Amino acid sequence: MKVAFVSETWAPEINGVTHTLGHLARHLKARGISLQLIRPRPRTDHHDELMSEELQVGAIPIPDYDGVSMGFPAPRKIGRLWRDHRPDVVYIATEGPLGLSALNQARRMGIPVISGFHTNFDQYSRHYIMLKVLSPLVRPFLRRFHNRSTLTLVPTRAQADNLAHYGYDNVKVMSRGLDCERFSPEQRDTSLREQWGADEDTPVALHVGRLAAEKNVLLLIDTLEAMRARQPDLKAVLVGDGPQRALLEKRLPWAHFAGFQRDRALARHYASADIFLFPSLSETFGNVVIEAMASGLAVAAFDYAAAGELICEDIQGKLAGPDRPAQFIEAAVALCDDMASAREMGRAACERVHTLGWPKIGDAFIEYLRQAQEVNDGR
Repeated sequence: MKVAFVSETWAPEINGVTHTLGHLARHLKARGISLQLIRPRPRTDHHDELMSEELQVGAIPIPDYDGVSMGFPAPRKIGRLWRDHRPDVVYIATEGPLGLSALNQARRMGIPVISGFHTNFDQYSRHYIMLKVLSPLVRPFLRRFHNRSTLTLVPTRAQADNLAHYGYDNVKVMSRGLDCERFSPEQRDTSLREQWGADEDTPVALHVGRLAAEKNVLLLIDTLEAMRARQPDLKAVLVGDGPQRALLEKRLPWAHFAGFQRDRALARHYASADIFLFPSLSETFGNVVIEAMASGLAVAAFDYAAAGELICEDIQGKLAGPDRPAQFIEAAVALCDDMASAREMGRAACERVHTLGWPKIGDAFIEYLRQAQEVNDGR
């Protein structure tokens, strides 16, 4: 089998989409599947060594969303590539101009297409000018885009039901995986906690993610301030970077800003904390939630996406209603108020997610690729 990935974002960019696609690509390659990549040209010269062929097109910067680009439509270039190196299935991860031109070309050439619903545009449109202007058109466009593919993959059952309600056809659930060897309570590092000024009895609250408006950073600020008012010795650690970092540093001068962390360093940051705060409402899944759970952290989050599917109230953490920010703050304060219970929830959280390995998810992806081929062959 040859599979073509089409995405407006790919490594070395760091985000949830590239995280998922990287794991899927490595799994397919390990299973002997030939890979092809179509993406915008990255800012620094980079070619993915997993790919048998790679087509890079011009990049269109997205206004007021630093570091992320769309790809120029490239139907002729895609057509030439696929005439010479025809894929058996195309996986389109993003619905931008490049994804649309790939979808159109695949349908003209009779190549089956699977699309992924990786980004919650309804939430993002609240924070970015271009998406806000286009928001009345986004929902019907997305529905038509995905209904022209053979299958649409989403990470949770709740999202599948929601899209079906809005008229999406052939929606299937493919969860997200976890590197269970990397993310573990065994990565806890006393020396790292000492750098944060925390001993074993000091509560440490962690946030991992892009420091941007769509991640609900204002609620994160309010939550950490409320937690510190209740527990003055609380330490806060923020992993990641983004346009709102300066605001966070100004409002939370007592917090530790760790910037981007990768691999084992990231795992150490997770496991060395006690409570994970996830105030975002813009995710389709939230990979960081399961990474935190695997690391043994109690989680405060809203009742949706990964947290809504994997966390039971007062068992692995605490959940707030999606429209109840005050309840989110109360949940986080309650966790730092009772660290013994929080640490017990962290142990339960680790147990809850230890079966979510990427090989299982990758095999499910391969099965969907085969289903798409069978549907296409039957037409």
